[in-house]
Amino acid sequence: MIIDVWSDVVCPWCFIGKRRLEKALEQFEHKDEITVRHRAFELAPDATQTMPTSKLLAEKYRISPDDVKAMQANVCAIADDEGLCYNLEETLSGNTFDAHRLLLWAATIGKQDELLEAMYSSYFEKSLPLFSHSDLRSVAETVGLTSADVMNILESDQFKSEAIADRQLASQLGATGVPFFVVDMKYAISGAQPLEAFMQTLNTAWYERS
Repeated sequence: MIIDVWSDVVCPWCFIGKRRLEKALEQFEHKDEITVRHRAFELAPDATQTMPTSKLLAEKYRISPDDVKAMQANVCAIADDEGLCYNLEETLSGNTFDAHRLLLWAATIGKQDELLEAMYSSYFEKSLPLFSHSDLRSVAETVGLTSADVMNILESDQFKSEAIADRQLASQLGATGVPFFVVDMKYAISGAQPLEAFMQTLNTAWYERS
């Protein structure tokens, strides 16, 4: 059984959703027969520069800095419940296309989940950016990927078409945001739903195919 997960590396709910899916899989008796693969979904595909996330949120939702702080504090509290330690006050926002290309390449060498985990942790728990080639090279090296291999991907157009195709497929499936989970291209979960929702969908999908 295949679970496709559309997410963005700067989406706080995506890391939370990843944890909830992992917890569901730990309780799922057929977990060893499931493959999880990351799909690219850019929240800001037109971004050309980085900016403080707090400023972006204030402008996007037309709210005050205090409201932004309250919003981020709420997300941090939810992340805490999943064993995550978010630090959102100093994060930046920007274009994540290269991060997705790197993740798609990492899948070909069995390093995708490890790299995705490192990217999430770097961004949300350490407030490190993921936008420049040097940013991405640094986090990739923490999971054993060599600088030469990483830069070879980043300085080329490799996996560009795959990343674009992922976004197009998400739209065809009705995704308007992330995280977005699809089991065997039949059963969708939109958002970082509670553990019970994941369990129910996994069981339904499994017995459907049995």
